[in-house]
Amino acid sequence: MAEYPESRIIERNISNEMRESFLDYAMSVIVSRALPDVRDGLKPVHRRILYGLNEQGMTPDKPYKKSARIVGDVMGKYHPHGDSSIYEAMVRMAQDFSYRYPLVDGQGNFGSMDGDGAAAMRYTEARMTKLATELLRDINKDTIDFIDNYDGTEREPAVLPARFPNLLVNGASGIAVGMATNIPPHNMTEVINGVLSLSHNPDITISELMEDIQGPDFPTAGLILGKSGIRRAYETGRGSIQMRARAEIEERGGGRQRIVVSEIPFQVNKARMIEKIAELAREKKVDGITDLRDETSLRTGVRVVIDIRKDANASVILNNLYKLTPLQTSFGVNMIALINGRPKLINLKEALVEYLEHQKVVVRRRTEYNLKKAEDRAHILEGLRIALDHIDEIISTIRESETDKEAMERLQGRFKLSERQAQAILDMRLRRLTGLERDKIESEYNELIAYIEELRAILADEEKLLELVREELTEVRERFGDERRSEIQLGGLDQIEDEDLIPEEQIVITLSHNNYIKRLPVSTYRAQNRGGRGVQGMNTLEEDFVSQIVTMSTHDNVLFFTNKGRVYKLKGYEVPELSRQSKGIPVINAIELENDESISTMIAVNDLEKEDAYLVFATKNGIVKRSSLSNFSHINRNGKIAINFRDEDELVAVRLTDGTKDVLLGTSHASLIRFKESKLRPLGRTAAGVKGITLREGDELVGLAVATEDSEDEVLVVTENGYGKRTPLNEYRISNRGGKGIKTATITEKNGDIVCITTVTGEEDIMIVTNQGVIIRIDVDDISQNGRAAQGVRLIRLGEEQFVSTVAKVQEDLEDELEGTSDSETPGEGEATVSVEEHVVETDDEGQTIHTEVDETVDEDGEKEELRQDFMDRVNEDIESADHEDDENDEE
Repeated sequence: MAEYPESRIIERNISNEMRESFLDYAMSVIVSRALPDVRDGLKPVHRRILYGLNEQGMTPDKPYKKSARIVGDVMGKYHPHGDSSIYEAMVRMAQDFSYRYPLVDGQGNFGSMDGDGAAAMRYTEARMTKLATELLRDINKDTIDFIDNYDGTEREPAVLPARFPNLLVNGASGIAVGMATNIPPHNMTEVINGVLSLSHNPDITISELMEDIQGPDFPTAGLILGKSGIRRAYETGRGSIQMRARAEIEERGGGRQRIVVSEIPFQVNKARMIEKIAELAREKKVDGITDLRDETSLRTGVRVVIDIRKDANASVILNNLYKLTPLQTSFGVNMIALINGRPKLINLKEALVEYLEHQKVVVRRRTEYNLKKAEDRAHILEGLRIALDHIDEIISTIRESETDKEAMERLQGRFKLSERQAQAILDMRLRRLTGLERDKIESEYNELIAYIEELRAILADEEKLLELVREELTEVRERFGDERRSEIQLGGLDQIEDEDLIPEEQIVITLSHNNYIKRLPVSTYRAQNRGGRGVQGMNTLEEDFVSQIVTMSTHDNVLFFTNKGRVYKLKGYEVPELSRQSKGIPVINAIELENDESISTMIAVNDLEKEDAYLVFATKNGIVKRSSLSNFSHINRNGKIAINFRDEDELVAVRLTDGTKDVLLGTSHASLIRFKESKLRPLGRTAAGVKGITLREGDELVGLAVATEDSEDEVLVVTENGYGKRTPLNEYRISNRGGKGIKTATITEKNGDIVCITTVTGEEDIMIVTNQGVIIRIDVDDISQNGRAAQGVRLIRLGEEQFVSTVAKVQEDLEDELEGTSDSETPGEGEATVSVEEHVVETDDEGQTIHTEVDETVDEDGEKEELRQDFMDRVNEDIESADHEDDENDEE
């Protein structure tokens, strides 16, 4: 029976074997394939491609060579993987839409932004770019370490000298095992400036570095929205950067518009982006697009044209495209790189510190290499100088020697020469004996001695070495630096994190009927006498007009309550500041409104966490609700529910109170009810509320105001035809909520329906805004005080087809109160105007101010109405307890 050798099978626990094998594989992928080195910003495949190009002499001054030759040489010598992975990596290094600064100069089809692949490697050619040579400069001067290749037959660099910070300049992306990296590209000039600043100040902060390095600079340009994501990425190594295409709205005649996209976000497939837009238009998810064309060419660059239907709003469509298509996307920053062969999450400063340390090592090793070469050459020249000084003896000694070895030994012994010096003398040609050659040797020797001293000084002084690094980085910056492509949009909708950097000033925020928003300094508007023409507040287009105004500080919060009962929030400084004539930006670009939502009320609040602060809501159907302000302290970008509706209803107005006010509700047909706020117990944020006023047929709620019981406030009423009046608050008795109210004005064809009911003290101004955008500022004290049922006096002269659309209070001399706040005690704080339906009325031909004859009297109908209301109030008081339980059910 045959004897078998001892078995080589080793018994092992399979769990341990799997764990160790997987860890070995994972580390191999992490270190040898997927992650870039922090020093040169290259993964092994890219480093090997560039080194292979350099070894084959494919420099920018040499002809192109076949890509297949490059791939074959790299695969055979350095990269033991498939040819496709090598070629795809080289193709990407040649794409100007993938690399901010391409490292490979390709000739042929190297792909496109539409996702088209490159031609086969047998058809394309390539060579290095001029910038790529800077990554390999001084590689043969012992500046970096070399390691064995995969089979030990060749040597390859462990890292490249990288004379510019390639990790940040061109970025990197890769998926390893259990980790991934995604580093955005940056502008060469900015990054080098950051390295220079770091070299001068090792204790520099990331905020200070961001003065040099503004943010990523993508090869496809486009817009970057704000710096908050950039700052998080730079400080922690992780963050999300919002990118947006550059799109302009152009007029194309006949009242039609089109959207032209000229720059797209980084790494977005243009063809798929266009397909997505077409799909949304076809499915009517984005309505109003009539045509879509890709007019991109080498001459025009990227140009995608979207034609808009005449009756559609191009700004709204563009904003929806930003939401639903890759026209707006994000870049997830994950700055993981290899440091000393180990993966690490790094921030901006750490990346620059590691690069600067690498450059110091490279320059030091190059200096040591040059010093050794210079010292060796000086040593030879010293021997030649000795030989020239004793040339006759040298010649005699050589002639007397029978062999080279004997001659060398005799020269070394007689003239105290080294072996290398003796060999150099033996190799010297006779022409070196001429006087001119003697002078050249002497000159070269003296220059070498000075050069050696310079090199030794560099090695002895860290600052001199650092200065040399700065000089070389500056040279690269001057040769290859360019202007930033990606624009970083600051202010406006950007989430500014440091409010101390924002000046605090009083502002006016206006919102138009077509939902365009802007802010202006409050001093833009000057006070005028009653009956004036006003100043133009904005340009109105296609029947647009200003509908709402609030006054506030840039540091206050502005809450937007919509007709659908939702609430959104912005800071004052987040609303773009534009000119007085500008129409503003679409509000949908500021807050994420739904398609059928419109702003009912804007309200300014200084402190959302303030105790004993409440919001009182009123709806078109006369429903009211009181809710604590703290319920609205945390509002997301996409808003929150502020009130729910039982039936078909809309939110009309919201007021800020302290819990002790009287609530006044006014209707378009001049009914007004006043009741205690305490009658409204605080409800939750999403509660529906209770009945505030019983409406007559055809009437609807248009005004909500709050006042204190013993205040000397007056009720201001303004009608759509420009009439108004002040009535003492004490003429409106307190009743129970739910009644029909009492008469507050006489409605005629001359003055029209009521558009605003609010309270004033007489110490403020009011702004009256017409449907044509005309704004007039009037001192409230100039408005006549009339009785409760009076018709009022003319406040503004209106032209044809012009009517009052909104009214807002402005505290007198507000522009001088730089320290003012929006606390609830401030007169006019939290006041906002309400949206009204468009009414077309005929204006009075009279140009003079007219006082009515019934200012202090009440007509017979008014007296009957008061008697009926008194009776209803007593009935309401009797049945209040019976209704209380029903009301509680309604509230829930």
